[in-house]
Amino acid sequence: MKTVDEEIAEVPGCRARPSSTSSTSPDASRRRSEDGMRYGMPALKVAGRPYVSVIAAAKHLSLFPFSPAAIDAVRAELAGYSLSKGTVRFSAERPLPDDVVERLLSARLAEIARRVDAHVRRRPLRGGTARLRAYSSRWR
Repeated sequence: MKTVDEEIAEVPGCRARPSSTSSTSPDASRRRSEDGMRYGMPALKVAGRPYVSVIAAAKHLSLFPFSPAAIDAVRAELAGYSLSKGTVRFSAERPLPDDVVERLLSARLAEIARRVDAHVRRRPLRGGTARLRAYSSRWR
């Protein structure tokens, strides 16, 4: 099983991006994510939920944020790229703009946080409200 990092490393002409200090940057999100599989492809997971996957195809790269809502949040900025309900296709020659990727991943992270929050509220943890707040804010 390949990891997302190994999948990206195999792309010709693709180079690592410099780290960002933003708390929603791909690098910051990567620190709180774990490798896993989703739909038969390597994916990053946050709070046990699929976060993002990048796959190299013969003629393009695909970014899967596992959320049509996250793609819709930046759809206007992705004009000219090939989009589907859950996929953004691009190439190493024409990469996605960093700020658009950050907003896309931020939207996905917020969606995961809302779902974790809703789950925690349905099943309160022992230890009271302070522990509940600490658990749900851990993924923001």
